[in-house]
Amino acid sequence: MTQTIEELFCEMVRIDSESGNEAPFLEFVSAWLEKELGAACELDDHGNLIAHLDAAGSDAPALFLAAHGDTVKPGVGIDPVVEDGVIRSAGDTILGADDKAGLAAIIEAIRTAARRPAVDIVVTRGEEIGLIGAKNLDTSKIRAKRGVVVDTDRLDAVILGGPTHATLDITVTGKAAHAAMPEGGVSAIRAAAHGITRFSEGKLDEESVANVGTIQGGLIRNGVPETVTIQAECRSLDHEKCERQAEAMRRAFEEAAAEMGATADVDVQFAYRATKVDEDAPLVQAARAAIASGGLEPKTEVILGGTDALVLTGRGLEAVVLGFGGQGAHSTDEEIAVDELAKAAEILRHLLERLADGLDAPETPS
Repeated sequence: MTQTIEELFCEMVRIDSESGNEAPFLEFVSAWLEKELGAACELDDHGNLIAHLDAAGSDAPALFLAAHGDTVKPGVGIDPVVEDGVIRSAGDTILGADDKAGLAAIIEAIRTAARRPAVDIVVTRGEEIGLIGAKNLDTSKIRAKRGVVVDTDRLDAVILGGPTHATLDITVTGKAAHAAMPEGGVSAIRAAAHGITRFSEGKLDEESVANVGTIQGGLIRNGVPETVTIQAECRSLDHEKCERQAEAMRRAFEEAAAEMGATADVDVQFAYRATKVDEDAPLVQAARAAIASGGLEPKTEVILGGTDALVLTGRGLEAVVLGFGGQGAHSTDEEIAVDELAKAAEILRHLLERLADGLDAPETPS
């Protein structure tokens, strides 16, 4: 007897797959897809799973459907419980709907679609710790040039793109001294604090944000601290704005430290660059039509969060994000209604059936 989407999802979340430990889960998914859908599965050199499925009643171009296989902590020993049509974790863990609900919806859509183009299912590793799988995905193994990442709680939105994201790792070095005789010391904590006050944080404008996330320093109460480490970041939908903000933050720490007789070593890295799929692109119009066919009012958005779709678009593919439903991701309050999970699969099924006629199919549902 074929599993329901609810049963498949619950089986998936019982398999531990915190970031870095996805292999057992990907082995399960690969075996399941080969047995139940006749997929040809392979791993790339990074350990991402790619499953190839032939077309069904269509000669339209191939499509990729992607989700990530890792979860955040605490994600070991998840025990899903279904009560009043809602799936929750029974213990002090996340549920793992982010993103196993996305994968379950992909599978359900494929096995229920009346017709569909050839599909490449992509399950990435390490999404939760920096989109690492997507950054290292061997795209030569993917037939499709366009696709959908199913990885947001919103069922009515097509996410078109996201920001440039700069990370800053700062080490401020002063001079240690006894707190009772501070004259010869230079406080790294105070130097770091002066740096932080020299730039704006939070929402900078409608498309840009900045944040200082961690600060650690000092070893003892009665000592002038010699070293402080800081983790900060900034994001913007405008790449040049993000570059300017990152430079302003770097300069603030370096100048504040120098004025106090300390030094600041600032390492700036760009995790990914702002990209956006055109709202008039045929893939976007097909996704909007699929949402409308599911009975929802479709919207398009650009977000300040990073996604696998953002990385893949930056690497030359065309990718948008659709939703799986669910609430409370990254918390022990995470949950998903069975009806929402089924609706996510329905929207993806409409998308597959529409794309079976090609990307130039009519925009509005019949």
